[in-house]
Amino acid sequence: MIQHKSITFIIVFFSLLCGCSEKKHTERTTEYHVTEVWPVFRSDFNLSGVTDAQLPDTMKSLWSFKTGGPVISSPVIGFRTVYIGSTDGKVYAIGLRDGKKTWEFDTGDDIEASPMLLDQTIYIGNLRGNFFALDAQTGRARWTYKIDGDIMGSANWVNVPGSPKNLVLVGSYDTKMYCFESDTGNLKWTYETNYYINGAPATDGHNVVFGGCDEQLHILSAMDGTKKGEVWAGSYIAGSAALVDNRAYVGHYGGKLVCIDVVDRKIVWEYGDKEGGSEFFSSPAVGKDKVLIGSRDNFLHCVDRKTGQMIWKFQTRGEVDSSPVIVNDKVVFGSSDGRFYMVTLEDGKEVWSYEIGSSITGSPAVIDGMIVIGAEDGRVYAFGDGT
Repeated sequence: MIQHKSITFIIVFFSLLCGCSEKKHTERTTEYHVTEVWPVFRSDFNLSGVTDAQLPDTMKSLWSFKTGGPVISSPVIGFRTVYIGSTDGKVYAIGLRDGKKTWEFDTGDDIEASPMLLDQTIYIGNLRGNFFALDAQTGRARWTYKIDGDIMGSANWVNVPGSPKNLVLVGSYDTKMYCFESDTGNLKWTYETNYYINGAPATDGHNVVFGGCDEQLHILSAMDGTKKGEVWAGSYIAGSAALVDNRAYVGHYGGKLVCIDVVDRKIVWEYGDKEGGSEFFSSPAVGKDKVLIGSRDNFLHCVDRKTGQMIWKFQTRGEVDSSPVIVNDKVVFGSSDGRFYMVTLEDGKEVWSYEIGSSITGSPAVIDGMIVIGAEDGRVYAFGDGT
């Protein structure tokens, strides 16, 4: 079974990455552009897949970096560096502007999950169930933890109000969701489900929400992992849910995109072919009034966030497992047809595309003027306006 001009501030780096936290850190200050940070799979800990970054209408290839295996992992960006995993088992740190390797770390098995950047640490798991915390500057391991199942999805993080420590969350094919103290790797709590956990958990600081192959959307307390509820989605969930304004949006194998109220624990609406459409392996992007998701029917779908009614759909020549990102008035995503696309958010008209020539299943990382994405030809690609 189967992710306007910059204003420079002198600020605490943690606050830059995680401005929604009330917690203050004083370890290090860094001069940095806030629009040059993409620290978490899907951009934020809600996994919303939305950014205010600015992109030109036409982009060009800036660089590509070759790894030793297909790249299914999605990149994150910070410290002017791209961090990404490869099925060659390695985590790579690549210069954002020049595409040159800064460091690599061999985890010992395939990596399909996206990394997560929190403070100055990269968190990532591999298919052997090894979960690593790596120094973002050097690649040195800070701590590791052995889990009894594949880690397919990205980690996420939460700072629970009143807690002195940040917590790191990650799911596994051993059916459990794990919560660690970010600095020590001490296990804070686990929660066991009835089947594989494939995607990343989303959080709003109080709740942790994720789906699994048990067909349930699980709703937990971020503080201690206690069960708040669960909602049967209708089929097994391979992607990650987005959690926005107490509603979770998630696609599943039964060909439905589902909107779930996590407070009332009920389905608000479903979108999909009534006779049974193609599977959703993509994770949704949730904008102000639209939800975007890719499907194995070869389309990118745009639906009304309030009603679940289709607004438009854009056809590619292959399955769309790549998770789209909303970038102001544009949407960017990849397809198994080997192309990377930019379309308009309003009506789904193609603005620009680039033929890589190899399947793209990962999600892009987007900052001002640049997009970074991996492909199954084993390369990581950066696109921009070249300025």
